[in-house]
Amino acid sequence: MDFNNIALENAKSIKLLILDVDGVLTDGGLYFDDNGGELKRFNALDGHGIKMLMDAGIEVGIISARNSKPVAHRLEGLGIKHHYQGQTNKVVAFEALLKTLCLDSTQVAYVGDDVIDLPVMSKVALPIAVANAHTFVKEHAVLTTKNTGGNGAVREVCDYLLVSQNKYDDLMASYLE
Repeated sequence: MDFNNIALENAKSIKLLILDVDGVLTDGGLYFDDNGGELKRFNALDGHGIKMLMDAGIEVGIISARNSKPVAHRLEGLGIKHHYQGQTNKVVAFEALLKTLCLDSTQVAYVGDDVIDLPVMSKVALPIAVANAHTFVKEHAVLTTKNTGGNGAVREVCDYLLVSQNKYDDLMASYLE
């Protein structure tokens, strides 16, 4: 990701990172077993990035248009408390999340990949698109990741936020102790 001045300045005040699921935390593919059960592939680097971000005091929330048991299982494993599934109008969940956390939109980053994410992306301080996002979404993002959804894009965003808030070096140093 490029450290452009607008993005870097906005990233300094981020207290909440909101993520879409399909196409952001996953590669966007829909996988089903022989019985119609849904399967999802998540990236471990993304998961650890989320945990580091939360350890650094930045909240993480999920807003997804789909309902998925594998997603609920993954979010529980990561300790993500703020998640909304089945949200065809993501703005409703976004506003509820802001109210719950007593934050305003200038303190929020959102990572999306498709046009359903734009209503929230247009309201936050730091709208981010993954590398394989729809072209129209990329046009409305302040940042675009180098990695694709489900393949380290979320970790890239987590690292970006930690660097911009001068938390990255100390956090990395803690792994060498």
